[in-house]
Amino acid sequence: MKRATATIRDVAREADVSVASASRALNGHANVTPATRDRVIAAANKLAYVPHLGARSLTMARTNTIGVVLPDLFGEFFSEVIRGIDRAAHAVGLQLLLSNMHGDASETTQAIRAMRGRVDGLLLMSPGIDADFLTAHLPAGLPTVVLGSRIEGEGHSSIAIDNEGGARAMVAHLVACGYRRIAMISGPEGNGDSDGRCAGFRAAVADLLGDHDPVVLPGDFSEDAGYAAGAAILADRRGIDAVFAGNDMMAVGCMAALSAAGIAVPNGIAVAGFDDVPIARYVQPPLTTMQVHIAEMGTRAFETLMALIASPDAPPPSPQTLEPELVVRRSTRLSG
Repeated sequence: MKRATATIRDVAREADVSVASASRALNGHANVTPATRDRVIAAANKLAYVPHLGARSLTMARTNTIGVVLPDLFGEFFSEVIRGIDRAAHAVGLQLLLSNMHGDASETTQAIRAMRGRVDGLLLMSPGIDADFLTAHLPAGLPTVVLGSRIEGEGHSSIAIDNEGGARAMVAHLVACGYRRIAMISGPEGNGDSDGRCAGFRAAVADLLGDHDPVVLPGDFSEDAGYAAGAAILADRRGIDAVFAGNDMMAVGCMAALSAAGIAVPNGIAVAGFDDVPIARYVQPPLTTMQVHIAEMGTRAFETLMALIASPDAPPPSPQTLEPELVVRRSTRLSG
């Protein structure tokens, strides 16, 4: 038997508050105490309450708005993702509602909650989420596409990057160029992209160079982290002749540190990145990287979401994996 759809009155009764208080809590109004908000949210989750979606199913009305939840709204990578989504949304006359969960997976729930009843579908990028998280926190019936994580399980659609394969390809390129002591600047621990790239790096240097204990410097995908890693390499070179950064922005920061110390790239130390953000082709020397086609990933995610919205009863497509492409520029080419 199909479960009856919970109403706002059911949530208010479960939380022992007025309907008005329940509504204010769910809509993020400031004049609600934290204890009341938590109680109402717990009740809504328990009852699988979805604001407005039930009423919209009767009237067939839509918001003509797509929700986008990203770890950050700043930086070239996320700007490119948004550009690809916005380009596709504008072409069909839809608006975007953006939310930033600051790279903290624990804040994803709040960001999703803020979208309830306000969007026709959701594009979600959050580190560390899985099918169980989506089942527990997504409003029932809300079409959703996850970017950057491979989600297995019925009812979910995802688009991810082959980070491990991309890292292996980059190490193979560096080895083919003659580099033998390759260090890596990793991204945040627990981040799916970072973990995959680090795993691919470790496997490749072990297979191709017999290096089972490579130098891996901590990073967080920022230019500052790349600069700090470059300074650490200068302080203790350990014979390092090439650096593979887990993303382009850390590679740019590392190149800046090397340049400030008078170390030529690539003749002193080669540097490579991952993503191919726009700035990668304009730094000096231009950066060798793994091209992800970031904007196109955003566009593909949007188109996949539109298909889910148009055919809500159709099974979601299988998880999609994007294969990054090696782009060789002067930051890894040794000159005469």
